[in-house]
Amino acid sequence: MPVIKDILKKMEGSKDLTSGIPMKLILSFGLPLLFGFLFQQFYNMVDTIIVGQFLGVNALAAVGSTGSINFMILGFCMGICNGFAIPVAQTYGAKDNVNLRKYIGNSATLAFIFSIIITVVIGILTRDILIWMKTPKSTLDDAFIYIFIVFMGIPATILYNTVSAILRSLGDSITPLVFLIFSSLINIVLDILLVRPMGVAGAAVATVSAQAVSGIISLIYMIKKYNYLGITKKDLKLSRIHAIRLCSMGIPMGLQYSITAIGSVILQSAVNILGETYMAAVTAGSKVSMFMCCPFDAMGSTMATYGGQNVGAGKLDRVDRGIKDCIKLGLIYSVIALVAILLFGKQFALLFVKKDNMQLIDYIYKFNVANAAFYFPLALVNIVRFMIQGLGFSAFAVIAGICEMFARSIAGFVLVPVFGYNAVVFANPLAWIFADIFLIPAYLYVMKRLRQKIRNY
Repeated sequence: MPVIKDILKKMEGSKDLTSGIPMKLILSFGLPLLFGFLFQQFYNMVDTIIVGQFLGVNALAAVGSTGSINFMILGFCMGICNGFAIPVAQTYGAKDNVNLRKYIGNSATLAFIFSIIITVVIGILTRDILIWMKTPKSTLDDAFIYIFIVFMGIPATILYNTVSAILRSLGDSITPLVFLIFSSLINIVLDILLVRPMGVAGAAVATVSAQAVSGIISLIYMIKKYNYLGITKKDLKLSRIHAIRLCSMGIPMGLQYSITAIGSVILQSAVNILGETYMAAVTAGSKVSMFMCCPFDAMGSTMATYGGQNVGAGKLDRVDRGIKDCIKLGLIYSVIALVAILLFGKQFALLFVKKDNMQLIDYIYKFNVANAAFYFPLALVNIVRFMIQGLGFSAFAVIAGICEMFARSIAGFVLVPVFGYNAVVFANPLAWIFADIFLIPAYLYVMKRLRQKIRNY
């Protein structure tokens, strides 16, 4: 396959996405991102697998009950980091090296400030949030120990995601993958060594340690590799114009993740009332689903960088062509993923629970089939939302997040009490459809605005 070989050869260093065949660029940029997301989910799954197999269903339920709050807080952190990278991608596409250096330097300073504030505030509130979520007393202590340690690692999470987002905005999607693979192996080894003697705390320590290693190595690499940019201490000093621009991109993206996660927290609270068996089913099912959905995450991140660079270069026709090509990829993969879940879903469930627990396996399978049947709406959510963000309209992502939150809230407050677990398995598809109803018209509006802006220049 000469096309694939050509793509793999070019997956090195920074990449200009403003020229060349969009489909080939999307694949060459997105494949390393895909592998990175797969490894990230892989070492997250390892935590869950080892906890479930070594410590039992209650410990699995405890770790799983923290998933939505984990997503809400760490999602906010990752959203900020990805938002900071949008002005970097736009100035890189516009070949504006002076502002490029300023945005990179100010991103580093703001990331440090946010990491300290978020860690302190969330550390104080963690136990209260778990109690508010109606976490059962039988799992509360383990849930608190696990997620508190994870939250104390927020600076490591922000470090890695800030550096990775900047590298991706410069067109380098393979370097973060290399370091992530290395840290994943560390995470697995530490899981095996620490979970038995330390319980759920060992899984959390392993995850935080792995994240810190990948962040530090990525930072060292970026400093050495991109020293030609000439970033100085002056660039690290906060500039009012640049800091406001970065926050106007980063905070809405962070809020989009958190607002989306609020719906997940409400849904998780409803699941917690159903009991440990359903909690464990949703935990395992969500891990499988997150792993299967990595290609959609890669497509979204690719669109953010692709859109940012091309709008910076004023090439809106390439934006339209790129998003259409990516949607085709999303449709193809959605069909493949559904078939895989239908055929092997129960085998995936056996990764987390013992084969004699047939009822739990059936619950996990049901959850994953219901989600997989609606993967294409999820593909649209990621592709369209991240493209809109890359084009500089982050506020629309917040509205899309509100749509998802609203849908999951309806499921948690209204549907789950009436229909039980059957409502839980369709909560995510409902959220994806609600978001798409807003995002597709929003993209058309954004492109119309940008074309008018270019014509007026």
